[in-house]
Amino acid sequence: MKVHNCLIIGSGPAGYTAAIYASRANLSPILFTGKEPGGQLTITNDVENYPGYPKGVMGPQMMEDFKAQAERFGTDIRYEMITKVDFTGPIHKVWSESGEEFQSHSIVISTGASAKWLGLPSEQKLMNKGVSACAVCDGFFFRNQEVIIVGGGDTAAEESTYLSKLCKKVHHIVRRDEMRASKIMQDRVINTPNIEVHWNTDTLEILGEEGVTGARVKNNVTGEEKVINATGFFVAIGHKPSTDIFKGILDMDETGYLKVQPGRTFTNVEGVFATGDAADHIYRQAVTAAGSGCMGALDAERYLADKGII
Repeated sequence: MKVHNCLIIGSGPAGYTAAIYASRANLSPILFTGKEPGGQLTITNDVENYPGYPKGVMGPQMMEDFKAQAERFGTDIRYEMITKVDFTGPIHKVWSESGEEFQSHSIVISTGASAKWLGLPSEQKLMNKGVSACAVCDGFFFRNQEVIIVGGGDTAAEESTYLSKLCKKVHHIVRRDEMRASKIMQDRVINTPNIEVHWNTDTLEILGEEGVTGARVKNNVTGEEKVINATGFFVAIGHKPSTDIFKGILDMDETGYLKVQPGRTFTNVEGVFATGDAADHIYRQAVTAAGSGCMGALDAERYLADKGII
């Protein structure tokens, strides 16, 4: 069986960037797109914060551009998921959903992470029509408007204060009578004049047809229902990294993000490198994912060179 130089698991900015660099280094990489080719950006409409697109770009088009560039340099793109891996030996093995086995000297993981959602039908209906899971990505579109954000952790608190600098008013919905966020982050939310915290509150429905007009919420202590008027609805209840396949094989934190050496993409297994949102629970931006994809490919190339494989 042929042993490849480099396999890339996952697409999106990290995977495609890794493919561009690996193919230009003559590593002849194979990229497995996974079940969502292009990653989270394929469900994102306007992307205005990625360098090189002065007029902005639609997320799906941006990923098509990334893919075309990777293919231009010879990347072999397979529209399959990897369902099983074996990293026990010097030659790493993976199996695709069709059952085919692939062997490689190096693996770049770019499987990403998915936002957790409330699970409301109206949430899906209004996705990219005012519903978002990234205030840093989309807050700009709601300048001087009223918005709603849901969540009680540090990320929700951070995004709430970020939105408060752009928006006229931020309605912050918290399910309990306190936040899980650190004390300093809670204080920032509570002490920001244009943030109103709605304690003990659940979202019943996001309102609107062609765009968000508000949300119907319920106080879970008193049972009182009310409507909050807003043009944007942000969900900040966490992300789930797509790393289940690597459990028990690669080191990860308690939430499933892969652990890498500081400033590098090295995992605890030699020849396996983790990039993008699968290893990044802090920034989670397309540009940082692309940057780490570059790092992963360069780390793989140097690893192969050091081993005398290339």
